[in-house]
Amino acid sequence: MLRAVCSVCGKERTRFSSEPNCECGGVLVPKIDFRYREGPYPVNYPYLERVVSLGEQNTPLLDAGSAKFKLDYFMPTFSYKDRGSKALISSLASMLPKGLEINEDSSGNAGASISAYGTSSGFKVNIFVPENTKPGKINQIKAYGADIHLVKGSRKDVADAAATHPGYYASHVLNPEFRDGMRQLSYEIFRQLDHRSPDRVFVPVSAGTLLLGMVAGFEHLLESGEIDFVPEIVGVQTDAVNPVCSAVNGVTYDKNNSKYSSADALASKEPILMEIMVGKLKKYGKCVTVNEDDIILARSELALKGMYVEYSSATVWAAYKKKHYGGENILVLTGNGLKTP
Repeated sequence: MLRAVCSVCGKERTRFSSEPNCECGGVLVPKIDFRYREGPYPVNYPYLERVVSLGEQNTPLLDAGSAKFKLDYFMPTFSYKDRGSKALISSLASMLPKGLEINEDSSGNAGASISAYGTSSGFKVNIFVPENTKPGKINQIKAYGADIHLVKGSRKDVADAAATHPGYYASHVLNPEFRDGMRQLSYEIFRQLDHRSPDRVFVPVSAGTLLLGMVAGFEHLLESGEIDFVPEIVGVQTDAVNPVCSAVNGVTYDKNNSKYSSADALASKEPILMEIMVGKLKKYGKCVTVNEDDIILARSELALKGMYVEYSSATVWAAYKKKHYGGENILVLTGNGLKTP
């Protein structure tokens, strides 16, 4: 079992629980107490007794001149979420019986990923999604065998529906194993750059699993003496929904004033991991926003470069173009454009 401590009370988890968070209600944070090692996937995930795999490989790092693109949509379910699902479902598969219902709330990508890894491991998967979820994402979730539950209301309403459904709440946000799976992204970047850290990494920000897991990976490399510094992290949100950027930049955010954005995967108005995200971005980087026109143009430009991504992924290219960034820049492209044509 992954060692994890509560972000509120500091208590360490000592046993597996039916609840993914701490008894006090706080969020559990992975505790990495071993040195980084070179080798196949399990060596840096020693708590996994078995590994559920759908054939993941290191995703390409494409050098496109002024920037390098980490093509994390080259995953089994076409999004970076497979990194987290692999760690979470591998962990659950060794602790829960086959046939048990596991429930997840998602805007689409996490739902597809949990559905694929969960059903292939013998679980009965229920995915709760907002009623305005794109049909392509719903069809993909269904294809992997999960039952879809459309929920009216906010993202919190969707999460509440999943949390109260019979079975285990396999929340990709609350379960620390999911975030911990994102460490692998940092290791891949490190290896693909000949065992060094880039100057800067751009990532889309919403619920926070990618941001926090990736930062944890670079911190682990630093603590293990493998790199000299954690790269500057540039978190990217939309002008339409930007609670994290507002907090980082000291601006008041009104969740009731949020607008529509084509970047539908970046729609979390009240992220549970908000405080932790803000702390990491203030420590290692910054948070910037991009507008709708910038996003649409960025997606088209990336497609002309041979990278067809969903709008939420294109935000990093839109952000990168807003000013001149020197040094070596990595832009993480998170989801395939076929999900949101």
